Amino acid sequence: MSLHRTRLIAALDTPSYDQASHWASELEGRVDAIKLGLEFTYACGLDAVKKLSARQELFLDLKLHDIPNTVASGLKALTPIHPALMTIHALGGPEMISRSRAVLEESFREQAKRPRLLAVTVLTSMSEKCLAEVGINATPLEEVVRLGRMAIRAGADGLVCSAHELVALREALGDGPELIVPGIRPAGSSTDDQKRIMTPSQAAQAGADWIVVGRPITRAENPAAAAQAIQDELRAVTA
Repeated sequence: MSLHRTRLIAALDTPSYDQASHWASELEGRVDAIKLGLEFTYACGLDAVKKLSARQELFLDLKLHDIPNTVASGLKALTPIHPALMTIHALGGPEMISRSRAVLEESFREQAKRPRLLAVTVLTSMSEKCLAEVGINATPLEEVVRLGRMAIRAGADGLVCSAHELVALREALGDGPELIVPGIRPAGSSTDDQKRIMTPSQAAQAGADWIVVGRPITRAENPAAAAQAIQDELRAVTA
């Protein structure tokens, strides 16, 4: 049995600082990182993001996608927050990704402290039908592997992908890239708007480095207990 430990990120998806702060406090020590994304950042601002993440590792999930210079400048403006993980869209292309990596290396001279740059491949809400509707004539798996290869070559540290693409990505890219998996739902949870999902233990067995869990934790009657149950499930995989 592999000794690889899959780590847990709690997605704090809310426009309310008080609500996010309450969740973060409840979950401190129960999760390995918190995720703050577009909803919270747009509603509360970057100072709130920095304040809320001061005591925990941060996955700053803003999925930047623009011309290379604009994305690089945006990432540089975000560096005072010191996130552990940051996201850009792989569809921005190799130059955008390489410029993003370069600006992070400039801003964080000590490599251990540099945020890991993650490329988002295919959103977990996207089915093959959805891809066809935007002109991509490939299955989600084919498109994820294609974008993943390009993104890692261009300088991304890892990828955001569905758990169902983990095995194919490991076969294509090896053990080096860090793979972060949203769309994780404990057994019996609602799938909400996610199309390509797995349970925590299934994702761990498939080789995820991190899993992202939102509503099954934050909407639970006891979020800390829900997070702890997921951690126990993850640890059982490597026991």
